[in-house]
Amino acid sequence: MLEHALISGAYPSRVGFSGSITSRNMVRALMCLELILNAVNINPVTFSNYFDNQQIKGEIFSISIIAIAAAEAAIGLSIVPVIYRNRKSTRIDQFDLLKW
Repeated sequence: MLEHALISGAYPSRVGFSGSITSRNMVRALMCLELILNAVNINPVTFSNYFDNQQIKGEIFSISIIAIAAAEAAIGLSIVPVIYRNRKSTRIDQFDLLKW
């Protein structure tokens, strides 16, 4: 059971890492980052249930990761329309608005 849960968390993190490295679109990179954070959430819940079934420390830690991911998504997805309005593109390699 433990190995299956860890493998099911490893595959989405691998897809997320490869997608965030190779994607040129900003929205796709943010989605891959969300996929990585959700894949990371599987591990504390799995270990919490495997080692101590009475306490919910892993679940609480996962909720905090979900809150951080929601804040990241809100900030990232609010920056995307502004960049698109100025540059007419959401490509990461053309993202140089913050340079002096």
